[in-house]
Amino acid sequence: MVANSAATSKIRIVIADDHAVLRESLGALLATQPDFQVEGLASNGQEALALTQQHPPDVLVLDLFMPGGDGFEVLRTLDRGGSRVAAVVLTGSDSEMDYAQVVKLGGRGLVLKSDGPEKLFAAIRTVANGELAFSDELAQQVLTTMTAESKTSSNALARLSERERQIAYYVARGMKNKDIGQQLTISENTVKRHLQSIFTKTGARDRLELAVMALSEISKAA
Repeated sequence: MVANSAATSKIRIVIADDHAVLRESLGALLATQPDFQVEGLASNGQEALALTQQHPPDVLVLDLFMPGGDGFEVLRTLDRGGSRVAAVVLTGSDSEMDYAQVVKLGGRGLVLKSDGPEKLFAAIRTVANGELAFSDELAQQVLTTMTAESKTSSNALARLSERERQIAYYVARGMKNKDIGQQLTISENTVKRHLQSIFTKTGARDRLELAVMALSEISKAA
């Protein structure tokens, strides 16, 4: 019963890229995946925001540099509006500052245009599941940049139980809920319950902020 329901539940996607050939090709490529449903294509930031309002997708695949409102402005608007749309940025940029800005503005994943299609497929599925999708190398660059800028006090994790602190540190290492559960011999649902408690106690909005807090504490303790 659960398997059937999972099979029929498709991930709804909007694609925003100002290059027509890439935009159409991406739409056709994503449509080949049985669990994906492409809801619309946008050629600029304004169209992307309009589409996410008209046909709210689960995931927005977003180019950074577009006319009519770039990807940064789209992320900023979605973040301000409290949107639940998970954005995966697909970019050709090699700037660590761009990557960090994507994360600060609420981007849930980042894939380079030079990466293969499988990385994009995996990133879409990961963010649709409520987790972050950054390659190990990109995640390390972003976290290092943000931890260096962070003014977070090491007291942020002081209210956590020992088990909650363990989970916070595993999140900082980029581990997913399932892997954390296996590491601690607890269920994935138990990990999720602990995370809700952790977010409440620390004030972290998401896994990324929690990771920055944990890395800040680790670096101060070193």
